[in-house]
Amino acid sequence: MSLHRLKQFQIQIDKSLASFMTRIKREYHLHLVDPILYESIREFVLRKGKRVRPILLILSYKGYRRGSQRMSPSIYYVSTCVELLHNFMLIHDDIIDRSDLRRGKPTMHKLLARATKSPERDKLGQDLGIVAGDIVYASAFDAFLSINEDLRRKEKALKYFIQTAVLTAMGEFIDTLHAEQKITQIKEDDVFLNYTLKTARYTFDCPLVVGAILAGASQRDIRRLSQIGLMVGQAFQIQDDVIGIFDSQKNIGKSILSDIAESKKTLLVCHANQTLTGKPRRAFLQCFTKPRKTYRDLITIRKIFIESESLLYAMTHIHQRLIKAQALINGLGMKKEYRRLLEVCLARLFNHSNMIAEKYNIPIRMNPFRP
Repeated sequence: MSLHRLKQFQIQIDKSLASFMTRIKREYHLHLVDPILYESIREFVLRKGKRVRPILLILSYKGYRRGSQRMSPSIYYVSTCVELLHNFMLIHDDIIDRSDLRRGKPTMHKLLARATKSPERDKLGQDLGIVAGDIVYASAFDAFLSINEDLRRKEKALKYFIQTAVLTAMGEFIDTLHAEQKITQIKEDDVFLNYTLKTARYTFDCPLVVGAILAGASQRDIRRLSQIGLMVGQAFQIQDDVIGIFDSQKNIGKSILSDIAESKKTLLVCHANQTLTGKPRRAFLQCFTKPRKTYRDLITIRKIFIESESLLYAMTHIHQRLIKAQALINGLGMKKEYRRLLEVCLARLFNHSNMIAEKYNIPIRMNPFRP
């Protein structure tokens, strides 16, 4: 029953997202500038996804909304603001990372490059992709303003949303700098700061807090929701890094070599670098710092992460954060049915951790949330 309700939320969010894109076309006339501009943005935004961020916003809003008055359908519209912010981040992140695939399809800049006839189509595609991302970013604020709620709460929630956008951009800035720094310069605290700014804040913290603010939740619960968002967000990013090395291209929707090709400074990498000594450390650094990496290099790095217990270390950090998040959820003043739905929603996000733990014989029950 819980899964069915979450699915219904997702269906309604998809409808609202499609409706919003139609309104954007009508009000901003993007298609008149160039049909490719609007169609590329629409196709990218409406690609199949879990819609985790808008679902979390709706759960938080419904969980704290007082009274029996029928909820305004505008909450579904406003929930798309976090999905649009997410898509903006993806578009620009893919340009920075020079990625070709997103959700199993061409990235935005690749889509736009294919639509041009310029001799420098790759450069033009990136330039146009930046502009398309900016339009999606501005559209996120348009979506937010559609909520029909108390103006003081709306202003407070908008301020938090803006702060989130700024902090996430700071995370992207740090991540981009880390890519140019030597692995020996990156510490574990740097990795977690990046996880917090680039992932946790806008994926979990912001949707939960914005929904609660709009509904009039207590300051105590708003602070707890922020803590939950940060714990779950850090765990989610660690899981994403693990998946990027130990999963398949079919499952993750992008090249299985992308993370190691970019030499990303993850918790796995940081732990291996600090733990390994002698010949194993030299072998790791030689493989990790290669300008061009192959599938054989990926297999080598996988083996190193297992033997150095870096995989176990990363999975332990996931588990610890989820345990803390579960304890915080138990203490929320949120309506019981929506607290339960929140647990179910989060449980689904960490199924990968359970599968990887089983596959590599890691003796930890990874997911404490009730499925």
